Amino acid sequence: MTDRIQEFFRQRRAEGRDLGPCLVVDLDVIRDNYGAFAKALPDTRVFYAVKANPQPAVLDLLARLGSCFDTASVVEIQQVLATGCTPDRVSFGNTIKKERDIARAYELGIRLFAVDSEAEVEKIARAAPGSKVFCRILCDGAGAEWPLSRKFGCVPELAVGVLEHAHRLGLVAYGISFHVGSQQRNPRMWDGALKSSAAIFRDLAERGIHLSMVNLGGGFPTKYLRDVPAVKAYGQSIFRSLRKHFGNRIPETIIEPGRGMVGNAGVIEAEVVLISKKSADDQVKWVYLDIGKFNGLAETMDEMIRYPIRTAVDGDEMEPCVIAGPTCDSVDVLYEKQPYLLPVSLEIGAKVLIEGTGAYTTTYSAVEFNGFPPLETHVI
Repeated sequence: MTDRIQEFFRQRRAEGRDLGPCLVVDLDVIRDNYGAFAKALPDTRVFYAVKANPQPAVLDLLARLGSCFDTASVVEIQQVLATGCTPDRVSFGNTIKKERDIARAYELGIRLFAVDSEAEVEKIARAAPGSKVFCRILCDGAGAEWPLSRKFGCVPELAVGVLEHAHRLGLVAYGISFHVGSQQRNPRMWDGALKSSAAIFRDLAERGIHLSMVNLGGGFPTKYLRDVPAVKAYGQSIFRSLRKHFGNRIPETIIEPGRGMVGNAGVIEAEVVLISKKSADDQVKWVYLDIGKFNGLAETMDEMIRYPIRTAVDGDEMEPCVIAGPTCDSVDVLYEKQPYLLPVSLEIGAKVLIEGTGAYTTTYSAVEFNGFPPLETHVI
């Protein structure tokens, strides 16, 4: 929580504009985060994951700072190019793309594409001839608070054939990518994936195909309820693993921070709509907010991301509560399996501040479900 965000909320309440939940993002925090990544991994290019927060002001700032961009759709590509960023600083990082979208990206100047199968390689060869491709491999995401599934990537053994196929079709077999899971709190989790990557580099080199790049993915965390290691610790651990597995021939590297870049830059102000119990002897209160899973807090699914929630009476006695959203859908419950401690004196109508919400909130905010508008957002 920065002084600038606190002042914004004070002004908003004073002017009577606090009619619903509101996210405020402080660009100064993002500027500091970008500097920390650049310093921690000085020889690595930053490709900001646009899906984390595509607000134009956020993209404009990062473009000015020199960031590159990881995009998942033609729309995201166009959003980045609208900043004046050149196409050579953009990758089409989604491994699942319509061929016409590949063609459109190629028209826009994009020449760097992710793949994880021979079928995707063939689409790119037809629609974006001569482009660079990198193959995403599956890896262990243990330790991540938002683990990624098997939806993206292939086993390392298959990646060799995928990239060899790309080479035969006239594409540039450029490198390997992986993702160790979002909100990865263990800096050492990159080691196993880098070991697999180095083996793929060696195997393809024996076949006369020389890869150039390792995409280290995202996974860099932001602080929620628990402390996380500093970016510097991740940089040191990753560099040690690069030296261990690649020796003196360290390849070009890129990272794709999203949450770690913008997560701690945002705070949501919300309102308590109702406090109730389900029975007379219920030991847990239900606290309903005017924001829930469908209004921006989708990452509370399975209670994986536990946001810090601050109130004006945090010094009072605390009690366990179930926290739920406002919609008439029974899955719109944020924290129930592990009740959340909130002040006993918290009242209906009170404002609460939900910290660490700069990433994956506006982009997960549904449009008009139950008539609730998308999450109001301000960038300062």
